[in-house]
Amino acid sequence: MKRRDFIIKTSQTGLALSALGAYAYKDLELLVPEEILNTEGLFFKISLAQWSLHRALRSGKMDNLDFATKSRSFGCEGLEYVSGFFKNKAKDLRYLKEMNSRANAEGQQNVLIMVDGEGNLADANLSKRLKAIDNHHKWVEAANYLGCHAIRVNLAGGVNEEDAVKSAVDSLEKLSEFAKGSNINVLVENHGGFSSNGAWMTKVFSKVRNKNCGTLPDFGNFCIRKDKDRNCLEPYDRYKGMQELLPYAKAVSAKSYDFDADGNETTIDYLKVMKMVKDVGYKGFVGVEFEGSNMSEEDGVKATRELLLKVGRQLS
Repeated sequence: MKRRDFIIKTSQTGLALSALGAYAYKDLELLVPEEILNTEGLFFKISLAQWSLHRALRSGKMDNLDFATKSRSFGCEGLEYVSGFFKNKAKDLRYLKEMNSRANAEGQQNVLIMVDGEGNLADANLSKRLKAIDNHHKWVEAANYLGCHAIRVNLAGGVNEEDAVKSAVDSLEKLSEFAKGSNINVLVENHGGFSSNGAWMTKVFSKVRNKNCGTLPDFGNFCIRKDKDRNCLEPYDRYKGMQELLPYAKAVSAKSYDFDADGNETTIDYLKVMKMVKDVGYKGFVGVEFEGSNMSEEDGVKATRELLLKVGRQLS
C-alpha cells in the first residue's frame, strides 16, 4: 500500500506539532496524532457520513470515488454513502466494484447507503408507495454488493398522522421483506415531517415485525415543520426523541453544526446523547455528520470526531 502522509491541524486540539508525539494507526500508516486516532476502549466505532462533504461533492471539488481516501485521512473507520452522489450507478457493477476496491485499499468498511429521492414511503396512495418501494430495491442490491449492513430510507408523504403510520408500516414491511434476502437492514432516520416526532416513530416501530427494520437516530433532525426559509416552526425535544428512537437503532448519526472554544457542540449535549446511546447497549458505528456553515467541512468533520472521542472516553 502506498504510504500517504496526513497531519490533522485543528484549533480544537490546541496541540503544536512538536507535542504530537508518536504517530500510528495500525496498518493504515496514517501520520496523525496517536491520541486523536486511538479509538481502543470505546463502546462504538466511528464512520463518516458523506453528507458532511456535500458542498465539496456538489461543486465537483471531490468525487464520490475519493470518499474512502478522505474518510481515512480523518481517521474514520467506516463509510456512510449518500445515494445522490452516485445516483445513476446503483446497478453499475463495474462502478460498485471500484467503490469496493477504494474502500478496501483505504482500510474502510462500507456501512450503509442513505437513500433519498426515490418516492414517499408514507404516502396514503398505494400505487405511489409500491413504486417508491420498487425504486428502493436497486439500493438494497447495491448495498449488498458493497458489503453494507443497511440502507437508510425516509418516511415522507404522509398527511394524516394515523394514516401515515399505517402506510409507513406497510411500506417498511414490504421493503424489509425484500431486503431480508440480501441481509440488508432497512433503517428510518428522523428526517423531517412525522419522522421527526419520536412518539409517531414509536407507533410505527411498535407495529413493524421484521427484525431487519429499525431506526437511524440523528442527533439534530428534530424539527417536524419548517417555513420556506427552513426556520423551524415545530421543534421536537431532541433528548426525548433520541430516547424514543434508540431502542430500535441499528445505526446512529452524530449531527453537528457549530463548536465553542472548548470543542463542544453549541446546540447538542454530546455527553448526554452518547450516554443514551450507550445505555441501550448500542455498540455499532456512530456516523460523523457535520452540517454547519461557520467552518470548513473538513474542520467540522475533525471537530465532530474529536468530540465523539472525548465523550466516548468519558463514558467507556
